[in-house]
Amino acid sequence: MTAAAAPRAALRSRDFRLYLASWLLTNLGAQMLAVAVGWQVYATTHRALDLGYVGLAQFVPAFGFSLPAGHVADRFDRARIVAWCNIVLALCAVALAVIASCGTTSVAPVYVVLFFVGVARAFEGPAAQALVPGLVPPEHFPNAVTWGSTVWQVSTIVGPSLGGVLYAVAHGATWVYVGSGALLAIAAALLRPLPVCAPTGDAQGVSLETVFAGFRYVRQNPVILGSISLDLFAVLLGGATALLPMYASDILHVGPWGLGVLRSAPAVGAAGMALGLAYYRPLERRAGPIMLACVALFGGATMVFGLSHNFALSFASLLVLGASDMVSVVVRSTVVQLRTPHEMRGRVSAVNMMFVVASSELGEMESGLTAAWLGAVPAVVVGGLGTLLVVAIYTLIFPDLRAVDRLQDAGRPPGEKPLPAPIAAPLD
Repeated sequence: MTAAAAPRAALRSRDFRLYLASWLLTNLGAQMLAVAVGWQVYATTHRALDLGYVGLAQFVPAFGFSLPAGHVADRFDRARIVAWCNIVLALCAVALAVIASCGTTSVAPVYVVLFFVGVARAFEGPAAQALVPGLVPPEHFPNAVTWGSTVWQVSTIVGPSLGGVLYAVAHGATWVYVGSGALLAIAAALLRPLPVCAPTGDAQGVSLETVFAGFRYVRQNPVILGSISLDLFAVLLGGATALLPMYASDILHVGPWGLGVLRSAPAVGAAGMALGLAYYRPLERRAGPIMLACVALFGGATMVFGLSHNFALSFASLLVLGASDMVSVVVRSTVVQLRTPHEMRGRVSAVNMMFVVASSELGEMESGLTAAWLGAVPAVVVGGLGTLLVVAIYTLIFPDLRAVDRLQDAGRPPGEKPLPAPIAAPLD
């Protein structure tokens, strides 16, 4: 095994280890906060539409600031941007704790705080994604991507369950927010030792041309555009995450601890799929058709979850949902991160984040509205059917995406030689 292919190659870098620890705590805090907000809002109003507003309050700033945030990430020190964003998120968690401790029956203050959560996420996302390549040698970058994805999955598994259990034990959201804020503050502190290193290569000032450069780059690469927009519409229509508090409370009757377990289920499935792709069946050939099939499976699993009144079946369907979504994540992340020039990574990552944010936060709004109109079960089932329809359309209108074979060559400009090395090192 070569040094570049060693399972712990990226961990030899002290700076990457600090980033990875910060990334773990950031996501743990964010997941705990999300569980507490969802349960608190629904317990206060018992209206599905209010769960949709949770997503909308974060979507508007996160989507609106994404492109300027990408430009900022390409001009200023990315580690400091991420650290300050974590400090803002920690302050938001403290504000939510104060609101929860006051026992107010209005959820409007929660939405105000969530707006600032969305602003912080808008600036943190592109900077965090673009930061990693500068922390490790180029030959260790695929291994760093693997470790980053693994830590994200672990935090997504542990965070919701931890938040749900703490909510149940403390009989309220206050201490969940306090714990979340503490983790986010530590995450910011861990980034302080990283050397100050502003990106180089593009010193242009702020203009519409520079801000929208990432969007133009994505638009000119059909494989990139197809992969990230497919994920957008699939999760936008098929995502049932926003309605999990409603299912846990009114349909499955499992309480806040059950909500935490349900929120963890997709990440458990995704982590299992990541291990399978790394150790047993790497995505070596026919990546495009496999991704399209897995997105269709995502829609089918969503429908099963929507119809289920059994906790075990609901959990299993969410496992399948997360596992199938992981394939899309692998394809999208590989294309975006390995096919983008260093000086453009912030802005291209910002475009990717716009799609991710739109699919998650705007998807929560869509789920809340549909559930308010049709009821929770029809809303989830119709969303799953919509995902299947999107897959059928994309199979026809994105032949370049359907034709992707080896991920190493996805998005490769005409005439460029294929990449000789595998896209990711095995997990350890």
